[in-house]
Amino acid sequence: MTISSLSRRGLLGASAAIAAMPAARARAQGSSAAGAKLRIGVLNDMSGVYRDATGPTSAICAGQAVEDFKAAGGGTFEIEVLTGDHQNKPDVGIEITRQWLDREGVDMILDVPTSSVALAVNAICKEKNKAYVNCGGATTDLTGKDCTPNIIHWSYDTAMLSAAVGGALTKQGGDSWYFITADYVFGHQLERDTTEVVRKLGGKVLGSAPYPFPNTRDFSSFLLAAQASGAKVIGLANAGEDTINCTKQAHEFGITGSGVKLAALLGSLTTTHGVGLEQGQGLILTESFYWDLNDRTRAFAKRVTPKTPKNWPNAVHAGCYGGTFHYLKSVAALGLARAKADGAAVVAHMRANVADDDAFGTTHIRADGRAMVTPYLFQAKAPSESKGEWDLYKLIGKVAPDDAAPPLSACPLVKV
Repeated sequence: MTISSLSRRGLLGASAAIAAMPAARARAQGSSAAGAKLRIGVLNDMSGVYRDATGPTSAICAGQAVEDFKAAGGGTFEIEVLTGDHQNKPDVGIEITRQWLDREGVDMILDVPTSSVALAVNAICKEKNKAYVNCGGATTDLTGKDCTPNIIHWSYDTAMLSAAVGGALTKQGGDSWYFITADYVFGHQLERDTTEVVRKLGGKVLGSAPYPFPNTRDFSSFLLAAQASGAKVIGLANAGEDTINCTKQAHEFGITGSGVKLAALLGSLTTTHGVGLEQGQGLILTESFYWDLNDRTRAFAKRVTPKTPKNWPNAVHAGCYGGTFHYLKSVAALGLARAKADGAAVVAHMRANVADDDAFGTTHIRADGRAMVTPYLFQAKAPSESKGEWDLYKLIGKVAPDDAAPPLSACPLVKV
C-alpha cells in the first residue's frame, strides 16, 4: 500500500498521517500506473477547523482498513490511499476530485466533511461513475433529494443528530431552545431538523444566531444572545473547533453553570477532548462509535491508536475505517477490473450485503445508501470519573437506527 497527497496549496499536516502509517510512502503516481491498482482518495479538511475531527486521522483509519483487509486474506491487488485538503471550499473540493478522477485514476472518494463540498463531490462521482463513501458530511440530501447510485453515507447525518440529542434533551425538560448555527448548508439543516424534533415533542425555539463560517472565533455575542433569550438549551449547530470554542466560551461566561444546558449537536470525541472535561463535563452529544463501547471497538482502537496517539478516532474516523473495509470486500467480490470500471456496481454490492467490522459491528445499508448505524447518547464525564486522557464519555442511552434516519422515500431513486 502507498499513500500520496494532493491539494491546490499543498497539504499542511498530511505528513503526520503519512508518517503514522506503516509500510506507506508518499510518491507521485501518474495515471499510467493507476490502472493496475485500486486508489482511494481521502478528501477532507487537513488544516482548518475540522482537521482533528476528520483530517489525517481519517486517512490513517482508511489505511488501517487496508491493513486489516489484507491481513484477512482479502484481494491480491495493490491499494493506494491518497489525501487531499479541500479547505472547506467547494471549488477546491471540485478541483481535487476532478483531478483525481480524470487524471489520477482514483476509484473511490472517502470522507468529505462540510456539506457544501460533500454535495459537490457527490454530483461528480455520479457523473464519473465512481464510488463515494461519505463519512464527514452531515446533510441528509446525500441520501435524500440528491441521492445517487454511487453513494454510501456512513457515520451520521443531521436526522440522526437531531433525533438523538434534540429528542433526549427535550424529553428531559429542555423544552425551550436557542441555536448558534454555522451559516452554511450543514448548520441550517441541523438547526431545521432539531427544531422539528423539539416542536414535535411540545418544545419551542426562541431564536437562532447564524455566524460566518469558517471565519468566526469569538462567539461571545451569540452566546450572550442565547442566554438572554431565556432558553433552557443552547443548541450548537456546528462542529470541530467551532464547537470547542463555543463550549469553552460558554464556560468562561458562566452560562453552563447557570442551569442552561449546552447541546453539542455534532459533538465528537475529538471536540470533547479539545474542550477538556473541566469545562466540558456534562456536555450531551451523540456518536455512532466510541472506542470503549465493547470488545470489538476496543480491539479496533488498540490497532489504530498507536498511529494516532494525539487524536483518537471518533465516529467520522471510524466510518472511514468501516466504509473502506466494506468497500474493499465488495471490490474483491466483483473483481478489480469491474470495480474500477463501474463504481455504481460496487456500491450496489455494498448496499446488498451487510457490513461487518470492529468499529460498528454489523451494519445494514439501505437502498438509498444510508448506513444504519446506531446513535449512542453520551454525556461528557466529570474529571473525577475519567480513568485516562481519552476516557471521556459515559453512555446514557441509544436510539434505534430506524428512529433516527430520514425517510427512505426522500430518495427519488428508491421505490418504497
